[in-house]
Amino acid sequence: MQTLLIALLSGFGFIVAYHTYGRWLGQKIFKLSADWVCPSHRLNDGQDYVPTRKGVVFGHHFTSIAGTGPIVGPAIAIMWGWLPALLWVVFGSIFIGAVHDLGALVVSLRNNGQTVGDIAGRVINRRVRLLFLFVLFMALTIVLAIFGLVIASVFRQFPTAIFPCMVQIPIAVIIGRWLHRKGMNLLVPSLIALALMYLTVIYGDVGLLHAINMELAGWSSWTWVVVLLVYSYVASVLPVWSLLQPRDYINALQLISVLALLVVGLLVAAVAGGAPLADGTRPELALAAPMFNFNPVGAPAMIPFLFITIACGAISGFHCLVSSGTSSKQLKSEPDARFVGYGSMLTEGFLAVLVILACAAGVGLGLAQADGTVLTGSDAWLSRYSVWSSRLGPLVAAFVDGSSNFLKALGLPGTIATALMGVFVASFAGTTLDSACRLQRYVVQELAGTLAPKAPGQFDFLAWLRNKHGATIVAVATAAFIAAIPPPGKDWAMANAGQGGLILWPLFGATNQLLGGLSFLVITFYLWRRKTPVWFLVLPMIFMLIMPGWAMVWQVFIGGEGNPSWLSQGNWLLVGIAVATVLLEIWMIIEAVRLFPRVKGVVEDGAVQLVKA
Repeated sequence: MQTLLIALLSGFGFIVAYHTYGRWLGQKIFKLSADWVCPSHRLNDGQDYVPTRKGVVFGHHFTSIAGTGPIVGPAIAIMWGWLPALLWVVFGSIFIGAVHDLGALVVSLRNNGQTVGDIAGRVINRRVRLLFLFVLFMALTIVLAIFGLVIASVFRQFPTAIFPCMVQIPIAVIIGRWLHRKGMNLLVPSLIALALMYLTVIYGDVGLLHAINMELAGWSSWTWVVVLLVYSYVASVLPVWSLLQPRDYINALQLISVLALLVVGLLVAAVAGGAPLADGTRPELALAAPMFNFNPVGAPAMIPFLFITIACGAISGFHCLVSSGTSSKQLKSEPDARFVGYGSMLTEGFLAVLVILACAAGVGLGLAQADGTVLTGSDAWLSRYSVWSSRLGPLVAAFVDGSSNFLKALGLPGTIATALMGVFVASFAGTTLDSACRLQRYVVQELAGTLAPKAPGQFDFLAWLRNKHGATIVAVATAAFIAAIPPPGKDWAMANAGQGGLILWPLFGATNQLLGGLSFLVITFYLWRRKTPVWFLVLPMIFMLIMPGWAMVWQVFIGGEGNPSWLSQGNWLLVGIAVATVLLEIWMIIEAVRLFPRVKGVVEDGAVQLVKA
């Protein structure tokens, strides 16, 4: 019952936080008002700026910010014990992550839907803007280079997830056009989409479809990366209502319904036990992972690494890009920001709680072995977590195994339960990939806009980059180039192509969390210039600037047993990027500290004037 109690109390805590702290932020701090005209109305272009119902924007926002982050991070971090991971997820989501996401969304809403990097140039200075945009570009390049590999890994492990994920695209296009042209109520298309998605999960590996799934599962990582980047290019340049919005919305319906199924499965497992074993007994649901484990074999120090390992699920800098890059261009009313920004982060926090419970307790309900035996309890958990690992494949598999056990406790056949969870993971990764490509397009366009154009009469490369096609081509080509490089110690060969993102992956956690700290810096300056209280931002901002910097310095210069420093390994690429990133952070902080005392109540030059309805 302990596992069930943790899930229920966490969920209740998130609901209370939304209706108390979230309401206070929306009403008293950001003063959200339906009287102000949102950028989606003022700048409506039918492409990126499109007034949209908050339920659809929530679907886009939630699926874009979640990705595999709230799955992989907690699945790694329970090596330090389930309690530290749980506390960071719950309190981090409420007081740091959701505040960050809501703040970035509101600030962007009041600045024509621009990204926080672009806004930094006005509320701090132009140098910070350029530095910020370079950090954003690097972080998004890592996401685009690695997530194709993540999806390929999921498809290889769970081929039954391939057809359901592929068929989401035509379903989304049809429903997107239906909603856009007819302007009808969401209920009917929602029910149709949800029914179709579950039918593809149940029957998507039957007969010919099974042969197709197995054939596609055999594709190389490079093939999948190319296919997915081409898809991302198309999704980035199409109008947002035609593919991105409806795909994310129907994914959100499916994913939230799966979360509900997991909670019900957890309830059944807590009361009646897991699915019956060969001898007819139902294993007891219990936390097989340790409550605390300060020194896992081969793991780095819990502090600061817990706070960069669990990013999505507590706070993630990537979220400020979604808030200020796409969602702010779609909200049709300011009060919707609390539901989309604060509410989505709390939903992701609850997902991370379920991931912790699936890996810490669900795995113990039964783990089939190659010899036909089934491990349960701590034996099952140790088979997955005997040694520290940050490899994506086994960690995703641990979550799928644990969550599938919750579903099997409901009586679902094992094949359907596994397929459903495989689709769950791959869909999250896919929505993050196409959103990241669109966000990278915005960053490239904003970078091009900061640089001087070439002389008249010459080919204006920067003007080409400000075009959505040029910027998207650069985003996709850069990611493809990184992905094509073989991982360390591997030869240049087709078998190794597509895995190049693994080279920069060790940087992602710290870089991503540092981005969150810098986003807090921009939000703080925006409010400070308007004489709005910022005390609730200062501690999270300092925390999210110190922890990633500390982790990066440790990785570069110190290291530990099983985790040698990058310097001692001679990994000069990681050393160079990490040192440059830390220096950029220090530079931006110095610029901010020098300016902060002088700008209280001084609205920045070029501030966007809000317009009343």
